[in-house]
Amino acid sequence: MSLQNMTKTELSAFRDEAKKQYEDFKALGLKLDMSRGKPCKEQLDLSLPMADILNSSSSYIDADGIDVRNYGFLTGISEAKQLFADLLGVDPSMVIVGGNSSLTLMYDSVARAMQFGVYGSEKPWCKYDKVKFLCPVPGYDRHFGVTETFGVEMINIPMSPTGPDMDMIEKLVSEDETIKGIWCVPMYSNPDGYTYSDETVKRFAALKPAAKDFRIFWDNAYCVHHLKDDHDSLLNIFDEAKKCGNEDMIFEFASTSKITFPGAGVAVLVASENNVQQITKLLGMQNISYDKVNQLRHVRYFKNADGVRAYMEKHKAILAPKFDMVIDILTKQLGGLDILTWNVPKGGYFISVNTLNGCAKEVARLCKEGGVVLTGAGATYPYKKDPDDKNIRLSPSYPSLDDLAKAMELFCICVKLASAEKLLAE
Repeated sequence: MSLQNMTKTELSAFRDEAKKQYEDFKALGLKLDMSRGKPCKEQLDLSLPMADILNSSSSYIDADGIDVRNYGFLTGISEAKQLFADLLGVDPSMVIVGGNSSLTLMYDSVARAMQFGVYGSEKPWCKYDKVKFLCPVPGYDRHFGVTETFGVEMINIPMSPTGPDMDMIEKLVSEDETIKGIWCVPMYSNPDGYTYSDETVKRFAALKPAAKDFRIFWDNAYCVHHLKDDHDSLLNIFDEAKKCGNEDMIFEFASTSKITFPGAGVAVLVASENNVQQITKLLGMQNISYDKVNQLRHVRYFKNADGVRAYMEKHKAILAPKFDMVIDILTKQLGGLDILTWNVPKGGYFISVNTLNGCAKEVARLCKEGGVVLTGAGATYPYKKDPDDKNIRLSPSYPSLDDLAKAMELFCICVKLASAEKLLAE
């Protein structure tokens, strides 16, 4: 029965029962973490053989005869470039292979733009009185943290199952030259799990920004992270941008952080020839080379893009049951109560849920006091300010199935308790 249709007496009884269940859970002394999308131990163990794959001095010589233990080759070894080029559907010349973190590459890209500008800039971004970024919401908290760090003004763009509101984006970028960029997670978006439609990708590729140095930060973090056999697919934005003469407008990012070892993966930045030349010149003052040993280790382990795709089936076998369990518990515990909505993603690392307006922070607080840590309510919006206080990002990957079941049972109790208290107070 919908809580909104209950009488005050019925709602009070519902609240009291939820409160009793909550106190019983608190007494268990749980200490569970669902705050970040971290791979679990079983996923990390899949990559252990990679650690020993370079087992002699001759193993460190790549296909071009380069000893990867030494200096040089700033933008990465050719084998690693080819691997990522095949995965992302681009030319290897467009790939810069970096260190373990795509977030670092994104941060550095914003920092370079602020200090030096990007290809086509009239002046560094920091020389403008104001710099703005568009931010599809709900979105990735670390993206927003990067631009907030540099004092960039962030503008919320509503998300839908086909991607961000393109009418709004097209209007804003065409009218305001202080809008210099937009954050995007185009495949299995963080946290909603949406994949941008073909039309959305084509409209991004055809944007006509007032700022000649506008950049799309295309964080393709989950390009191979499928949970279903009938998984989503994403149109290649570079192919579409080339048709419009807009290749310079895109910075694409990806990594193996949730494929092999998050702390020791390989990340890439993909960009046009003009962008690569400008970035490489500046990188040369910052670095001599990234970790080529790790690049070769990954190439030898996976061999090619098909090897990565086959390997990700093992991840799916571990993750899919966890996502299925979360959806099943939400459906059984909260279905029909009209106090929570949720998405059922076909890939990625998160399940996005929406409480009644004004309840998300209270649900997160109750969960924390009950022994389950969630990503902070509001984190999926710039400045951590969810205007409706309703969105929460659930991260099912890290806990075991048993711990996940306990965490979700507590979560559902907290949603019931917070919702009932809110409705009783109205």
